[in-house]
Amino acid sequence: MCGIAGLTYLGKETPLPSVDLLKTMASALKHRGPDEFGWYRDLRTGFAHARLSLIDVATGQQPLSNEDESLWIIFNGEIFNYIELKAELVARGHRFRTHSDTEVVVHAFEEWGRECFQRFNGQWALALWDERKCLLTLSRDRVGVRPLYVHRTNNRVMFASEVKALFVDPSVPRSIDVRGLDQTFMYWASIPPVTMFEGIEQIPAGWTWSVDRHGKWQEDEYWRPTYPSAAALRTAGSKPTLRQATERLRELLDKATELRMLRADVPVGSYLSGGLDSSVIARLGRKAAHGEFRTFSIRFSDAEFDETPYQRAMASTLDSVHTEVVVTRNDIAATLPDVIRHTEHPILRTAPVPMYLLSRAVRAGGIKAVLTGEGADEFLAGYDLFREAKIREFWSRQPDSTVRPRLFDRLYPYLARSPQQTRAFAAEFWKRGLDRVGSPEFSHQPRWSTTRTLKRFFSEPVREQLSRRPGPSPLDSLPEEFESWDLLGKAQFLEIATLLSTYLLSSQGDRMLMANSVEGRFPFLDADLMEYCNTLPPEYKLLGLNEKHILKRLASDLVPEMILKRQKQAYRAPDAVAFLTSTAPSYIGDALSKEALMHAGLFEPNAVDGLVGKLKGRVAKEGEQVLFTNTENMAFIGILTTQLLSMQSVGTPMASGAEGLPWVRQIDRSGVIAFHS
Repeated sequence: MCGIAGLTYLGKETPLPSVDLLKTMASALKHRGPDEFGWYRDLRTGFAHARLSLIDVATGQQPLSNEDESLWIIFNGEIFNYIELKAELVARGHRFRTHSDTEVVVHAFEEWGRECFQRFNGQWALALWDERKCLLTLSRDRVGVRPLYVHRTNNRVMFASEVKALFVDPSVPRSIDVRGLDQTFMYWASIPPVTMFEGIEQIPAGWTWSVDRHGKWQEDEYWRPTYPSAAALRTAGSKPTLRQATERLRELLDKATELRMLRADVPVGSYLSGGLDSSVIARLGRKAAHGEFRTFSIRFSDAEFDETPYQRAMASTLDSVHTEVVVTRNDIAATLPDVIRHTEHPILRTAPVPMYLLSRAVRAGGIKAVLTGEGADEFLAGYDLFREAKIREFWSRQPDSTVRPRLFDRLYPYLARSPQQTRAFAAEFWKRGLDRVGSPEFSHQPRWSTTRTLKRFFSEPVREQLSRRPGPSPLDSLPEEFESWDLLGKAQFLEIATLLSTYLLSSQGDRMLMANSVEGRFPFLDADLMEYCNTLPPEYKLLGLNEKHILKRLASDLVPEMILKRQKQAYRAPDAVAFLTSTAPSYIGDALSKEALMHAGLFEPNAVDGLVGKLKGRVAKEGEQVLFTNTENMAFIGILTTQLLSMQSVGTPMASGAEGLPWVRQIDRSGVIAFHS
């Protein structure tokens, strides 16, 4: 795992890429790859690389080329089927100098061109430079595990793993893109190619972009989730039995986990949340591990969020060296600014903060890579959202029924113990959009309508900008076959496109792991396994209201019964209340002051002041055990983190930091000073 950055000039007469700039870009990414650094340049293009050494530690330095040095690469990620691909390429006459997966990518691109990305089973963001054709190719993995940002002008293209590596160049403007803000306050994240910064794009998951020296771009989507049509599901006569499907899923998950454990030249540990997904992965990881196995868990001082009994129950079955990180409200408040420096994006919940603290403990324990359970909820229908949509669709057939909405009590038993006023409020909430069961956003409408209300805090100038230049909606680019899918397939597609790739694998995933130089590996996001999950009949995934039914069957002999039968608990952390106590850090008042709000110009100061005053008043009245509403929590955290992002990124000079780094690979093919080291 690594950090990559680079640039290429377009047109006939181009300046020489600056080595100092390349080094500074790499130094801005040194947390992603602190082990080794390298750069390459020719007359038109420059690459910079910060390496976290996991595969072929001895000879896998980058930038790296083919035999005649006409094709160069910088690569962030892992291709887990690289050994199999290498054997195929050797049979076709390719010769290799290293044992790295990076070199396999180079030869695969030589052999199959852009089609090679469909053959890769892995997680990646990469840049390939064909010196002869003067062609730059940028690619990102299927679901966007690894990030890749682009800044393009008429005469230059810059790219990097993180925006901070682009901002080291003072000519790159720094301002908030209100379209990204607008999307965040509805979908929890900006939707690529839109980002939080004007002029900065992110390559969407599953896409490849390329540009030639004339500035001609080619942008292709090589993968997106797809599902059987509802008609095909009704008429299919050859679908596997549930037992057969479970056995096949187990085979694929075994293989996916084993690949991610063994295809590394360093030890691989595992996260352990106490839930089903991470427990299954940890069990299969233990099976594949040789020798000591390390597991890592988050504990909370707040009992409401803590899952310690389940974590310890699973750890006790693994013979693992188990590490627990206890997170308090004060930890969350103190750490948030560091987290936003790495997310480079606002967040609406504090859930990424404990993940940052957990990865720090992983790195301190000498582990560079961990398995995690991300992807199971999306591909095997584990979220409450999928069950909510199923109930709402059932209710829509008799919208006047007072019995059918009581099915929500099975999802949220606490509603049954609440006063009738709460039940009535809940019924009205779930009834929103019930008459639009055929609309593309039906499954997500209640959630999105809630988040959309946060936009009332936007300033008038932001509202005016959005009225003139609204941001694109993910509903604008749905695949043609979307309408043919059943309700669950549609909901899964939207969840993957709007939350998994943009938030869970980014702000809560890659950024929190790589902030501490740790690579995450995700067996449920294995290419073959994802494809198989998407072919499964919906009732194998969501049987009645029993989520992840097939995974529970698979796990029956892998995890303790208390985990198998526990009610699903979404991962959460203390939110607004952590920032409103008497011990809250001073930066909070600074970020939410009228002066700071007016300077950023994104939120209405009086509205924000009213929100903060209301929440502080409730803390003073009810104490620190106060329960804010979901909307109040998201509004406070969203505004605070947007303010932090603006203060940290807009107009802030970037220091070099390139001095003293281990530059083990330096390649100058500019003709001015040509050398390798």
